[in-house]
Amino acid sequence: MQTTSLKGRDFIAISDFTKEEIETILATAFELKLKRARGEAHHLLPDNNIFLMFYNKSLRTRNSFETGIRHLGGHAIYLDSNAVYTPAIEGKEQAFVTERLDDVAKVLSRYGEAICIRIFGDPVSWVHGDGNAYVRAFAASADVPVINMEDDMYHPCQGIADLMTMHEKLGSLAGRKIVISWAYSPSRKKPVSVPHSMMAGSSLFGAEVVLAHPKGFELDPAQLANAAANAKRYGGSFTVTDDMQAAFKGADVVYPKCWPSIEFMAAPGKDADWAAQDALFDANKGWICDDAVMSFAKEDCLYMHCLPCDRGYEVTDEIIDGPNSVVYDQAENRMHGQKAVMALTMR
Repeated sequence: MQTTSLKGRDFIAISDFTKEEIETILATAFELKLKRARGEAHHLLPDNNIFLMFYNKSLRTRNSFETGIRHLGGHAIYLDSNAVYTPAIEGKEQAFVTERLDDVAKVLSRYGEAICIRIFGDPVSWVHGDGNAYVRAFAASADVPVINMEDDMYHPCQGIADLMTMHEKLGSLAGRKIVISWAYSPSRKKPVSVPHSMMAGSSLFGAEVVLAHPKGFELDPAQLANAAANAKRYGGSFTVTDDMQAAFKGADVVYPKCWPSIEFMAAPGKDADWAAQDALFDANKGWICDDAVMSFAKEDCLYMHCLPCDRGYEVTDEIIDGPNSVVYDQAENRMHGQKAVMALTMR
């Protein structure tokens, strides 16, 4: 495996990195996880500071970053976007309420060694892609690495945790059938970041990647094209189906999760159509991960979810609490994967 320096790099999307660079992150994450298990000190970032800027609620992301940087010998500073002058891009500023995003990025760069941002949904008016554009604008102005803690397009830290978990449980992913599936939830307000990142990561390793969703829940065309190109290059496959049972047949991994219809999300000059979202969601309540659909998968098929899940809607208790579930391993690996990202980009 090629060893690749990532020092000074932003971490915004899995697709911004080569397979070799992702392998470097994974190898470092496994090394740091082993050191933690052995009780060995691994203070790779002594006296380093990271800023955690949250526009959205968090359990795993905030706590995994705060504990992770502590293990590395550094310190995290939590920033509630409502408790500071809210960073704003040019043209969207309000006197004594916001501060030009460029100024915030440059000031924080003088105080610490990385800036981490989580932004999607209401803070960007559900305009598809605006959260990611905001993170990239911040990165363009910052003089230190910017780490994406989830935007409306990508969740790269979850993507690394997912890859770690699959490699731990399955070894090589080559030839494995990995199913990324839509699942029903009464909540329409979710980003499409997790399936995008799961497609981008799993398609790098020769897997048979299947995307399953009802008609109307198509994902971003550029992300589909990226997954297809990865599959062609690395010897796997990438297919899309609207049949959940057919997708699950013979699966090694299933990842059923809700996401909204991009068609009815907001766009420049167009408001989100929540009534249309409601109708589309309600027409597909049968898309749930339960014993019936899991019976089509392999007996030892892994059930995955980024959490929080909507129990009783996306998945039944019998599945998420059952022997095939690896959701808590994924949650733990968030910390180890993020430690690797910080150690490689900040030092």
